[in-house]
Amino acid sequence: MHKTYEVIAFGQAARVDWLTLRCVALWWTIRQRSKAHPMTETLAAGSSTGTEEVPAIRLRKLTKVFGDTVAVNGVDLDIRHGEFFSMLGPSGSGKTTVLRLIAGFELPTSGSIELDGKDVTAMAPFQRDVNTVFQDYALFPHMSLVDNVAYGLRVRGMPGSQRRQRAREALDRVQLGKFLGRKPAQLSGGQRQRVALARALVVEPKVLLLDEPLGALDLKLRQQMQVELKELQRSLGITFIFVTHDQEEALTMSDRIGVFNNGSIEQIGTAHEIYERPGGIFVATFVGTSNIFDAAQAQAVYGRPDPFCIRPERLRVAWTGKPEHRSGTTSRPGTVTSFVYVGHATQVRVQLDGGPAVVALVPEKLPGSDAELVNGPVTVSWDDDAVVWLPASGSHTDSPQTDSPQIER
Repeated sequence: MHKTYEVIAFGQAARVDWLTLRCVALWWTIRQRSKAHPMTETLAAGSSTGTEEVPAIRLRKLTKVFGDTVAVNGVDLDIRHGEFFSMLGPSGSGKTTVLRLIAGFELPTSGSIELDGKDVTAMAPFQRDVNTVFQDYALFPHMSLVDNVAYGLRVRGMPGSQRRQRAREALDRVQLGKFLGRKPAQLSGGQRQRVALARALVVEPKVLLLDEPLGALDLKLRQQMQVELKELQRSLGITFIFVTHDQEEALTMSDRIGVFNNGSIEQIGTAHEIYERPGGIFVATFVGTSNIFDAAQAQAVYGRPDPFCIRPERLRVAWTGKPEHRSGTTSRPGTVTSFVYVGHATQVRVQLDGGPAVVALVPEKLPGSDAELVNGPVTVSWDDDAVVWLPASGSHTDSPQTDSPQIER
């Protein structure tokens, strides 16, 4: 039995439970603050002040601790309305925990979660205007597709004819309208994924959370679903938050990406920014392939004791061993150690003299067989503006430096 309290308002006495009392106290606090600061009232109502847009999701100092493990460590993040935002990181980086915190499946140890300007930190999942698509789909095997999709509307009390109509429209949207009576076991993996999407979208959430939903699909189907997901998100205009450890998925679909590591966000940016301007050593090595020169190697090349990276496609291999003498380029001799053919190009691994082993992506046909070229001398060259200077710590950097080094040749 909940404890109740007697309160007096407008000359009338009434008994209320603690939750109602807490809500009234919160409302009164917001009201008093808004009188002193009118902007607060505008933001709390979820409308724009004209200078700052209220994001779809706002996380502030979000922290989650499991025993001695800090799974999420003080994450600050704003996700815009209508944005396809990907949380990218290795296993154990905290990305899925953040998604579960947003969904309400976990409660944070500290920090806050706002949905469209409203604090939902302590709210139950069903009180939040979000929905989740899981990797295992979680479809009811005994129900038809239309009943699976309509289930969320049924729980919300929508009349039968109306919810079935909404479910049919949702299945049409994902190109499954002709399979209304089928059971999940009669569908392919990609079709079951579409049913899960339709079921999540039919309730018209403000935010759709996707927890590695393509992980169980084969490569070709996964690539097809990447395109379909992005097109669906654009047509609906709903905010998508997508969790993945697959770099290609994140780079292909996202408006912006947050790269997670050890419970924190290393870098936030567009796919182009993340790939071309990695903010640290972790991002440079996790997203794509990078050739890293440590501080000592950078000192030897450029006279600057800061690490830097260069992407493989920005390197050029001279099989004759002759260096390039053009202004704004750097050349270093080395020895070929191995090759990997990847279809559209060949990855050539070269051990630089007095430097690191680097990988160059060579699109043209090689001038000889592997046996003829391995252990042969070459020169590797690159444009100085392809160099991205990195902070030694490799974390929490928004503005990696790409200035071309000024050195004597």
